[in-house]
Amino acid sequence: MLKEFKEFIARGNVIDLAVAVIIGAAFGKIVTSLVNDLVMPPIGLITGGVDFKNLFISLRGSYATLEEAKKANAPTINYGQFIQNVIEFLIVAFAVFLVVKAINRMKRRPEELPPTIKACAYCYSSIPVQARRCPQCTSELQEA
Repeated sequence: MLKEFKEFIARGNVIDLAVAVIIGAAFGKIVTSLVNDLVMPPIGLITGGVDFKNLFISLRGSYATLEEAKKANAPTINYGQFIQNVIEFLIVAFAVFLVVKAINRMKRRPEELPPTIKACAYCYSSIPVQARRCPQCTSELQEA
């Protein structure tokens, strides 16, 4: 079982996945900072100084800030944080889209190769292009 585990870990796909998870976690922090520090302040300014982190609905009592509600252990619906998370997701999804698109462009397309088989004109079986006689029906084939 240890040998199978070593083979599993040594596969390229597992190592690629591990690297992707590590880079994804770091990228997530960058995107979170981008949204919190660069995207949301201008949006808050446009919307009249609204801080999205502080948008919530208190289900019990009335609180001025989300921090006060959390200190009082009041149940809240934090829709401002949800809006921020949706924006983060859209940025990450767009970045992944751009990376996949770039990778697909870099992949080589297979060159068109000349056909290696053809159909017999009499029995329609597949035969090599160089064949002069069909191995199935033994009819003589015309050269192209």
